[in-house]
Amino acid sequence: MTARAFERRRVGRTDLEVTTLGLGGASLAGIFSAVPADQARATVSHALDMGITYVDTAPQYGLGRSEHLMGDVLRERREGVVLSSKVGRLLKPVSPAEQDKGAWVDPLPFNQLYDYSYDAVMRSFEDSLQRLGLNSIDIVYVHDIGVATHGVEGNKPLWNQLATGGYKALRELRDSGVIKAIGLGVNEWQVLMDAFALGDWDVFLLAGRYTLLEQTSLDPFLSTCVARGASVVIGGPFNSGILVGGDKFNYAKAPEEIVAKVRAIDAVCQQFGVPLPAAALQFPLTHPAVCNVLPGPRSPAELDGILAWWDVKVPVELWTTLAGKGLLAPGTPIPGGTA
Repeated sequence: MTARAFERRRVGRTDLEVTTLGLGGASLAGIFSAVPADQARATVSHALDMGITYVDTAPQYGLGRSEHLMGDVLRERREGVVLSSKVGRLLKPVSPAEQDKGAWVDPLPFNQLYDYSYDAVMRSFEDSLQRLGLNSIDIVYVHDIGVATHGVEGNKPLWNQLATGGYKALRELRDSGVIKAIGLGVNEWQVLMDAFALGDWDVFLLAGRYTLLEQTSLDPFLSTCVARGASVVIGGPFNSGILVGGDKFNYAKAPEEIVAKVRAIDAVCQQFGVPLPAAALQFPLTHPAVCNVLPGPRSPAELDGILAWWDVKVPVELWTTLAGKGLLAPGTPIPGGTA
């Protein structure tokens, strides 16, 4: 397969531009099932060969493993690639008996410590550079702050850390030119509305909340992004697999009402001869705030499958039919108008 001429979109009001398709680095670190290191590196290389210029990683992914593997490739191929990583977790070396592996099959020998303070953000950024073996990161996201991860009471002191120190650290890094953009990377849009109260952000990585299946973030979040000049990267475009034939939604077994809605959406896709995953992959880009869709293939072959879906021409009538059947939220931007 040859490199694509992907559309590029600007990140917020920054000088960064990214291809509309990116590469997420969580799956490469071996979540739920192992991914050999050579396969992970080959997937990153293949993405770059195909013309993808935006890749994302995080300290959490494989407890450092994803950053190491991505760095192995990017050290040789950094030019022209926009790289993001995250802050909010520090990694502490532990013995095998003490380690909490979570969902990671073969993580590096660390446990994670949540800390969103000024000093922790600065340290996390420096630690990521060391793990990557690089001297720069373009975008830094605050990772998994909010009640979905920490609970209502657990989140309060962590949010205070961000509000009183972590945000200042990010602004210093960006305003001094060390990094080019700042944002949050989360699974809930409500915390991003809270973030707007702290100040200005360039880009948010939102997983699962603006997809072909779910548009709960449409208003007020996405509309506020347009008004504030912030971009959105859409992670989890397949809603944990339910939109590619799996049975998971939000990382758990999908409830029957979700399964029924997916069947209804798939029936419309079949009517127009479009594979459901192709429509799911391309849907988020119909919104003007969205600059990138970020799937997480585990191998070059999986990436080729995603590229095949990416190349499918989706007729405008598919979107209007979904809207007419009430399968898209009112106000959802679609080609030629809104749902």
